[in-house]
Amino acid sequence: MSVERFPGVHRAEERVIRPMQFTDLEAVAEIERRTYTMPWSPAVFSGQLARETAVCFVCEVDHRLVGYLLADMFVDVWHLMNLAVDEPFRRRHVAADLLEAYFGLTERHGHRGHTLEVRVSNTAAIELYRSFGFVSTGVRPRYYSDDREDAAIMWKDWEGETA
Repeated sequence: MSVERFPGVHRAEERVIRPMQFTDLEAVAEIERRTYTMPWSPAVFSGQLARETAVCFVCEVDHRLVGYLLADMFVDVWHLMNLAVDEPFRRRHVAADLLEAYFGLTERHGHRGHTLEVRVSNTAAIELYRSFGFVSTGVRPRYYSDDREDAAIMWKDWEGETA
């Protein structure tokens, strides 16, 4: 997989989206712990990284890992499982760049679409996903075990050619 460089638009930084490596797991786990109340363990990230069907990207800004995305194919649907950006780098298009790289890879291969779950209170994430064509299709009641918050289920159809 090729590395994609995103020159800073109105920024003086170098942004690189690249495949996650096992050497990234410590930095990824740190961002995960700072971002989520129930963070994934490094072992979960390692397991995903080892899966052939998984898509695991990181974003570096000026050689500092600032965000990551993990997705996996289940039968014929991509499931966006985890997307996080370290707090000082939020609202700087890091998540959008990670999603662009993800769609750039996944849309090359036939599938039914993309799905994800997101906290119903996470309006910024919901709006980001909507801007990429996701629509709300339902709710998973009490999905999150830390506070029993509901999850919005979102779906995006495949935009590739049909057979």
